[in-house]
Amino acid sequence: MNRPDCAEKLPGVFHMYRRKDGNQLSFEDFFLPFGGKLSGENRWVKLADLIPWDELEHHYATQFSKGFGAPAKPFRMALGALIIKERLQITDEELVEQIKENPYLQFCLGLEAFQYQAPFDPSMMVHFRRRLPAAVVNDCNERIVRHAKQRMDEECQEEHDDPDDGGESASTSPEASNADAAAAKSNQGILLIDATCVPGDIRYPTDLSLLNEARETTEKLIDELHRQVRDAYGHKPRTHRRRARRQFLAVAKQKRPRREKIRKAIGQQLGHLGRNLASIDALIACGACLLAAGRHWYRKLLVASELVRQQRILHHSDSRSIQDRIVSLTQPHIRPIVRGKARNQVEFGAKISISVTGEGFAFLDRLSWDPYNEGDDLKVQVRAYRRRHGCFPKVVCADQVYRTRSNRAFCKRHHIRLSCVFSPGHSAISSRWRHC
Repeated sequence: MNRPDCAEKLPGVFHMYRRKDGNQLSFEDFFLPFGGKLSGENRWVKLADLIPWDELEHHYATQFSKGFGAPAKPFRMALGALIIKERLQITDEELVEQIKENPYLQFCLGLEAFQYQAPFDPSMMVHFRRRLPAAVVNDCNERIVRHAKQRMDEECQEEHDDPDDGGESASTSPEASNADAAAAKSNQGILLIDATCVPGDIRYPTDLSLLNEARETTEKLIDELHRQVRDAYGHKPRTHRRRARRQFLAVAKQKRPRREKIRKAIGQQLGHLGRNLASIDALIACGACLLAAGRHWYRKLLVASELVRQQRILHHSDSRSIQDRIVSLTQPHIRPIVRGKARNQVEFGAKISISVTGEGFAFLDRLSWDPYNEGDDLKVQVRAYRRRHGCFPKVVCADQVYRTRSNRAFCKRHHIRLSCVFSPGHSAISSRWRHC
């Protein structure tokens, strides 16, 4: 049997291809399968239905004045934009483009009809994050969970009051009501608690690269301040920036430089930084103003000065750790968090404590940029569970670090079973979980 030419070129392929005329499709001819209406099965429509926007909008409006000032964007648009950005993991500019193209995203933001213009500028995301700090977001999460639980209770009540039951549920005896009240006061539900680190968006920090970045910052600051007092001060202070750059690259370009070379390079960068900081003080004494150059310069100078102080202490001592160590000049609040994991011993970001209920509701109970012992949060998280549900949990699932003497006594006093995970190689534990 003779095969076509295409089959000879592609052995084993017997599929047929039909070329369509007019592949250049015009957007006027594009067919909308939902007939001009949004589909209720879309994920963004379902997400918008879960959030009590009216209740949150009233609480959000109290932060602004009523008489004067430019009108702020609605709360639904602010919170919805932050949720969409985090779920899609995109930039602020890409978020605005996605909103312009997707009618479902516009509905999630509270727009009444589809529009081709962007509802806000990408720079507004900075104001949205500032107006919705962690405390406000946690309060919103509490209200969303409360709203969801009310829905679940109403659905259960409707199933319980079904008229097909013959009215037996309406006529309950006093003994049954007392039993229900006693059951409501007893421990109920499962609480899962754990702590983790949220990695910050920074490059991996090294002492030498941080000092080089701080040196370049001080050099730019010297150039900016010298413009203000050029007539009074005279020549620009010498910074030796080319020599300092060569000294940094001589070590940074090596794949595995020795410790002695790194130490020598750090000492050289500290010397350049010390001279630059002294030149900045001289320029300010001559009449230069940091605020005239920009408020961000004042912040950068403070961070660079603190970095020099810390690195000098580490350079002249045997210790490799210091309190409140700076690992990023642009985000000085980020701290190294020792996790002890096999892949990453140290992570850089915020440490958080999270609790998850048996129904699947998650709560952020603590966020700290400084390291802390998560075992101290068990009592706080259990009491928060009681405040949200009206009773203590029946079982608390946590890691071994939570199994302290104080926490075990607390759980025993409130009739809570504490289940902890032990390492797989623990010889004394036959099962994965141990209950107390």
